[in-house]
Amino acid sequence: MPEITTAERAGVGADGRPRPTEDRVVVLPNAVVLLDGATSPTPRVRDGGWHSARLAAELTPPDGDLDGDLADELAAAIKRLADAHGLTPGDSPSSTVAIARWTDEAVDVLVLADSPVAVFGEHGVDVVADDRLRDLRGKVSRVTDWRNREGGFWVAEADPAAAYRAVRRTWRRDAVHAIVLATDGVACGVDDYGLFADWQEVLDVTSANGPESVLDAIREAERGDVDHRRWPRSKTHDDQALAVVRFP
Repeated sequence: MPEITTAERAGVGADGRPRPTEDRVVVLPNAVVLLDGATSPTPRVRDGGWHSARLAAELTPPDGDLDGDLADELAAAIKRLADAHGLTPGDSPSSTVAIARWTDEAVDVLVLADSPVAVFGEHGVDVVADDRLRDLRGKVSRVTDWRNREGGFWVAEADPAAAYRAVRRTWRRDAVHAIVLATDGVACGVDDYGLFADWQEVLDVTSANGPESVLDAIREAERGDVDHRRWPRSKTHDDQALAVVRFP
């Protein structure tokens, strides 16, 4: 069995006030799932945290193992959630999805929207990232208008078809020695802030000081940029979720 360590921390709202995290980490016997919820473009009572919590529950099999094709598993979970709560495509909360699943033969990764997965092994470091949302920022006035449509980006909302637009990769199990999954509140430390040179450094820091130390470094940097001038962003602190899987 692999060793799995996680770290989570709530961010703040756009008003700067504390609020519950909308990120979720699910640790299963053969997989780790990370979700980052986002509120509907026309907010209702059900926010991103509501969606990510319930999608996490739908992605937790009764027998504990995530055994099917990952896109099929995600599509079925999206459909069950949408049917149970009457969610409407284009007008519902949503979640990013990152899944790493292992068997004796293979490691499978699925990434939908901006929660990347880094896979370490004999191949070096492979980063599985869905950059479609990132590529839209700065190009369109309302990013949410391009959710789950051609030329836009894809995310887990109310349309099961989005699951089949995820970025996917597979490796031999014996070729992989570690996996890092992160929501964008952690990935920013590599991709935007440059606090870590690369994902190898993130893994090294977690090995030396634990995953909480990665979150600490990001928070410290953000506290030094409370006016958002160095790193433009909608809020000072985003939610953070990080999971590290190490194989013996």
